[in-house]
Amino acid sequence: MNALRIHGGRIDLAAARYPNAPRPWLDLSTGINPCPWPIEIAPTVDLHSLPSPAAIADLEATAAAVFGTTADRVVALPGSELGLRTLTALDLPTPARFIVPSYATHAEAIDRSVPIARDAIDTVTDGTLLLANPNNPDGRRDVPQRLLDIARNGAFLIVDEAFADVAPDSSIIPLLRPTDRAIIFRSFGKFFGLPGVRLGFMIAPPEHVSAMRQRLGSWPISGHAVAYGTAAYQDADWIAASRVSILDRATRLDVMLARHGLQARGECPLFRLIETDAAQALFERLAQAGILTRTFDHAPCWLRMGIPGTDAAFTRLDEALGDG
Repeated sequence: MNALRIHGGRIDLAAARYPNAPRPWLDLSTGINPCPWPIEIAPTVDLHSLPSPAAIADLEATAAAVFGTTADRVVALPGSELGLRTLTALDLPTPARFIVPSYATHAEAIDRSVPIARDAIDTVTDGTLLLANPNNPDGRRDVPQRLLDIARNGAFLIVDEAFADVAPDSSIIPLLRPTDRAIIFRSFGKFFGLPGVRLGFMIAPPEHVSAMRQRLGSWPISGHAVAYGTAAYQDADWIAASRVSILDRATRLDVMLARHGLQARGECPLFRLIETDAAQALFERLAQAGILTRTFDHAPCWLRMGIPGTDAAFTRLDEALGDG
C-alpha cells in the first residue's frame, strides 16, 4: 500500500519520494485550515506545572458553549483520533457498523464492526453506527435531523464532527435531547489549523463521559492544549472571520479547478474531492511540482486537495495544473 494514501500531511515521505521537487512543499493533502489561529496571542504556558483540573474544566466549558451544549457532557481529549480508538472500551451495543467511504480510522475504532453504505443508514435500528458529518474524504453532509432520527429509532449513534466547526449547521450537538443515545467527536486542530496541539473533544451522555474521564486519568491533555484551546474558542471574532474566509477560498478553488476542466465535489469547504480517470497522473504531476495532494487505494479515480491559504499558493497550484 502506498503510505501517502493512508493519511495526509506526510511531507517527509513525499520529499523522499520526489527529491527533485521544488521546495518548500505546498501541502494540500489534508483538510487542515492553512491559516491557523494566531498562537502568539495565547497566554504564556507554565510547563513546569501539570495542567490543573480547574483549567481543563474551563476549557471544556468554553468549548461546550461554542458547540452548543453543557460542560458536563464534554470531555477534552488528546486529539479526537484517540477518542475514536477508545470506543471499544465504552461497551457500546452490538452489532457495530461504520460508513464507507469515510475516515480510515473508523474501520479500526470498534472491534468486529462491519461497513455499510451511507445510503443505507436509515435502515439501522439497532447496535451502534459510526459515521462522519461532514464526511471525509468526499465532503458529503447529512442534515442533522436525519442523523437524530437514527439515534431516536433504536441505534446508538457516533458522529465524527471533525470538520463541523467550519459548517456548524451540520452539527447535531445543539439539537441533542438528554435521552438521545449519541456520542460526538470534535477536533480542534482542523478548523483552528493547529493539529500539533493534539486536542479534541467527546460530547456524550453522562455515563460515557464518566467512563472516558476514568480511562484518561487526571491529566489527559497538555498545558499548551489547555491554553491554546481556551483562548481560541473564546476568540469569537476569529472564528466568525475564518468561517467566511474558508468559504471564500473554497469557492476560489472551485473556480480554478473548473477552469482546468476539473469538477470539484463535496460540501466541506476545507477540502475538495476531484473524480477523474487521471487522478493518479494528476497526483504525480502536482507532486513533481512540490504540491502534495491525496489519492486513495479504494477509489483510484479520486483525488482530494485542501484549500490553499495564500495568493502565492493559489498561483503555484494554478500554474502546476496548467502544465499538463
